Amino acid sequence: MGSPRPAEEKNLTLVAVYEREIRASLTRIWENVLDWEHLPWLHKTSFTGVQLLDESSTGWRGWVASRSRRGSIESLVDVRLDRPALRYLTRTAEGLGAGIEIWTHLEPASRRATKIAVEFRVPSVEPEEVETIGAAYVRLYTQLWTEDEAMMMRREALLDENGGRLPRAAGDFAPVALGALAELRARLPLVIRAHGREIRLVESRGEVLAHPTVCPHLGGPLADTLVEDGCITCPWHGYRYDLRSGRNAGGRPVHLDPALRVRVDDATGEAILEERA
Repeated sequence: MGSPRPAEEKNLTLVAVYEREIRASLTRIWENVLDWEHLPWLHKTSFTGVQLLDESSTGWRGWVASRSRRGSIESLVDVRLDRPALRYLTRTAEGLGAGIEIWTHLEPASRRATKIAVEFRVPSVEPEEVETIGAAYVRLYTQLWTEDEAMMMRREALLDENGGRLPRAAGDFAPVALGALAELRARLPLVIRAHGREIRLVESRGEVLAHPTVCPHLGGPLADTLVEDGCITCPWHGYRYDLRSGRNAGGRPVHLDPALRVRVDDATGEAILEERA
């Protein structure tokens, strides 16, 4: 990353330091820092969009649209990781907040906890503005890290429970009897366990649909998502899936596994959960 110029040479003022222990491993923290896609979804009250320009294992750069009283305002954000020093820099290069540098220092506290110290350095700040600006940054980052922590904790738990991988169907998905269709409909939406996985059953436009409750991308929660036009959207990254095919509706190469359907036996009227052919 190179040696940054001292803050005083760039006329930057330290307006606040935010310290906290995050209940997630250092591995999850680094993963989260590089995860630009989650900003307008997990943090939808703070950001409205991201236009990525470039990314690598050492950081990413792109235009980030933030919510404000004046609507959506864009900033060119550059994130650079310094893994050996356990820190990373988030710098605003252009647009709203140009010149601001946010340094985040990391310290492993345990196998599943990491201490963070976030320094907010802002250009051209009058002394009487320091406290107000600093307090605003602390409020924002308290919310962002709280949302990030919940995501990282869920992902960590899923990986721990499944030997370092997200839960996936093993082999063929044997049919599962769900009982009489009329009785099943009265219980929807319904989450069941089948073959060691959680499956949600929902009704959309008179059709009973089924899907796994774990997003195959990074483990996002799908158990409470709305069904719109036969599709669900992951609240973490906005990945959208067609429940009839299991395919990613946005063209991404990530699909629901397995693709399921609820078939009704014409002879008995019973509903049967099975893998879609």
